[in-house]
Amino acid sequence: MPPQARFDDALAFARDLIRIPSPPGHEAEVATRVEDEMRRLGFDDLGVDPAGNVIGVIRGTSGGPTVMLSSHLDIVAAGEPSDWEHPPFSAAVEGGFLHGRGAMDIKGPLAIQTYAAAALKGRAPGDVIVAHTVLEERGGLGMQLLLESGRVRPDAVVIGESTHGDICIGHRGRAEVEVIIHGLAGHASAPARALNALALLPAVLEGCWELRGDQPTDPVLGTSTVTPTSVEALPETRNVIPDRVTVALDWRILPGTDEATLLARVREVIGARLPDLPEGYGVEVRMSQEEQRTYTGVTRTKPMLSPGFLLSGDHPVAHAAAAAVGRRDGAGPATVRPWTFATDGGWTCGVHGIPTIGFAPGEERYAHTNRERLEIEEARWSLERYPELVLAMQKVLAG
Repeated sequence: MPPQARFDDALAFARDLIRIPSPPGHEAEVATRVEDEMRRLGFDDLGVDPAGNVIGVIRGTSGGPTVMLSSHLDIVAAGEPSDWEHPPFSAAVEGGFLHGRGAMDIKGPLAIQTYAAAALKGRAPGDVIVAHTVLEERGGLGMQLLLESGRVRPDAVVIGESTHGDICIGHRGRAEVEVIIHGLAGHASAPARALNALALLPAVLEGCWELRGDQPTDPVLGTSTVTPTSVEALPETRNVIPDRVTVALDWRILPGTDEATLLARVREVIGARLPDLPEGYGVEVRMSQEEQRTYTGVTRTKPMLSPGFLLSGDHPVAHAAAAAVGRRDGAGPATVRPWTFATDGGWTCGVHGIPTIGFAPGEERYAHTNRERLEIEEARWSLERYPELVLAMQKVLAG
């Protein structure tokens, strides 16, 4: 397929995907559309695993190293449609951009990865696996289950999260910690009969502010951050004194940080603020748990902890990738840097030790916003560079 026709088809595919809403746990329709496109493009092996991940393979010509390209099938909520310049699921093309929820996170890059792999048929010495996963936006259960299954074990991975044409080599992880204040509910007309859980909230929040100033730093990934993001009181009725208040903390953690360390630190800080709890009150600190269910019916209760990772900037895969991609203006190798947000790379590299980089069009500042968009010319350039990226990675992996 000529390059122009290949890009036009990839763009049409991306627009089809944007028109299919696919929140976490509801990716079935978009998975079917992806599988159909892979079949049309002539993938050698194609299927959907028990978790609902769509996996296709372009077989290599001579048994060389295997590279996996991966994006995800789910998207975050679109919010109020009237707040968008273009309807979020219209896949409008205007002003040189593809607009809509998923345009750059991540259905545009997903289409590019899929078409890039197909363009390598008969060219790549090693297999090119394309694995588009479920539930990435809820901590990456799809990738976690895929790697635990042993169905794929690539020699290197390229994550399709937006990098604006740079090569990304890592990111902080994310943990969601809950501080739960327990009291005794009562009628608001008789507060003396109750133990208002809100009474301890100021001390808990002061502890949260203290946590923010005591975080480790990595020279590449930056500083770990923690901040309270919500306060929820139960019962929710306004004429009832609450007996349960939950403060949620969003913690962006450095690779290697474990759950026990995080919880111990929160307990230490809160304990210093509340050394002697009033009788009848209690404070509990725990990792948030969420029961997740894939659209195929696989259910798992999962702690809300997504691992981080960091591939050395001196790693041969990172060097080869930067050289192969280059800059759009042709002025040398691509910039090598980390992402600011978490990706499935935390599972591939952070947990399973597979060398992982990121490469895709799109600007991070548009992710999860009602201005989400993908520059058409940057997407075209990315599709042109992707085959060279994969071939360079396979070459350096082969030694």
